[in-house]
Amino acid sequence: MTRYYFILLAMLTNMLVYSQKVGESTYNFLTLTNSARVASMGGQNITIYDDDLNLVYHNPSLLNGSMSDHLVLNYIPYIADIGFGYFSYARTIKKIGNLGTGVHYIDYGDFTGADEYGNIQQDFSAREISVNFYYSHPILDSLLNVGGTLKLINSHLESYNSFGIAFDAGVTYASPDRLFSAALVFKNIGTQLTKYYDDAGREALPFEIQLGLSQKLEHAPFRVSVTFQHLETPDLRYKTEADILKESDPSFFDGETKQDNKFESFVGNVMRHTVLGLEFIPNKYLSAQFGYNYRRRQELKIPEKAGFVGFSWGLGLKLSNFTFNYGRVRYHLADVSNHISIGINLSGFKK
Repeated sequence: MTRYYFILLAMLTNMLVYSQKVGESTYNFLTLTNSARVASMGGQNITIYDDDLNLVYHNPSLLNGSMSDHLVLNYIPYIADIGFGYFSYARTIKKIGNLGTGVHYIDYGDFTGADEYGNIQQDFSAREISVNFYYSHPILDSLLNVGGTLKLINSHLESYNSFGIAFDAGVTYASPDRLFSAALVFKNIGTQLTKYYDDAGREALPFEIQLGLSQKLEHAPFRVSVTFQHLETPDLRYKTEADILKESDPSFFDGETKQDNKFESFVGNVMRHTVLGLEFIPNKYLSAQFGYNYRRRQELKIPEKAGFVGFSWGLGLKLSNFTFNYGRVRYHLADVSNHISIGINLSGFKK
């Protein structure tokens, strides 16, 4: 086996996690959306304050007492036989706060090994996992909730292993009537504890700052959510090597200069930071979700036939102590991804 396979797998991970620029970070599986409900609303949501334990993965300050003794199970058959999943449990302890734990993993599958000359060798696998510990506590008469996540990370790519540690920190405001909420989250603050191989440099983690707002209409069964992603990176426009050359030397192409429309560039960049979600909640048993991710659409669409790339939708159903969610996401014209989430209120069986 050679180092080439590690490089190939690292490139594959970066391609799948489109929101990270290639080569800038490791453990990019941490940014994957495992909740069917969140996936169906554009892939990002940090503000819905209810009893859905899946939301805590995206914002630890959403962990609250209504999630106590809840269990969630997720599985996502992703792209090219890649699968990932997540399960979590939470419990509220008086005078201590809200506690939870979860496991997030991805399995890239098994590969046929070969050396640089194409000689077939033994098979190998690639898998990554993060074990998460959550804590939150209300402050200011429960109008604010603060929370944090500790992530213990292991990445196994062929014969290469790396361990890391990361933290999330969030704060959420929820109005007394629970119709409006806002949140700020700092994600994946951490480092590699061990590198993939001795000569490797220590790679950065996919750090991100997110700000979100949600408003449920008082007299209509709708909730609108807006999530602003990657606030730590003001310019999210994808630039090719030709774009960079052009910026450094405008006359590089045939001595001609082409002035970009600054207003269109500004609006386009703002939209790349923006993920829109809409939830239709006719009653406490049924719900439907819709989402639009402009950046995903711009970066993964085929210009000649964009289709529904960047759009997503889903359905939710509550039956007794069980909650079922399904999300369907169009990441690319060539394929879609189906997200499945099951929530169980264990305390309901004790009554």
